[in-house]
Amino acid sequence: MSAIVLLTDHHQYFLYSSPADMRKSVDGLCGIVNNELGRGVNHKDVFIFVNKRGTHIKLLLQEADGFTLLFRRLHKGRFMMPDIAEGQGAIQMSATDLLSMLS
Repeated sequence: MSAIVLLTDHHQYFLYSSPADMRKSVDGLCGIVNNELGRGVNHKDVFIFVNKRGTHIKLLLQEADGFTLLFRRLHKGRFMMPDIAEGQGAIQMSATDLLSMLS
């Protein structure tokens, strides 16, 4: 397992456009990636899931020895989401866009 996850342009970032059920863990989120986005989870991609209210976010990435799932919940406010239509699948983001969204 990595000690630190670096959110750099080494990865490609994909924001899932529909609200995600935050009860889903690695297998459930991998199911969304495979079945709804038609993609495979690999070590170069990071998938981003946000709940309906925009207060919870999960990042899913695969590393050499397993999966890493990052979770963040805001006590106040909402994550600043880009303008996307629900059901669009996933939109690609840059590391800078993701870091901006998280801050």
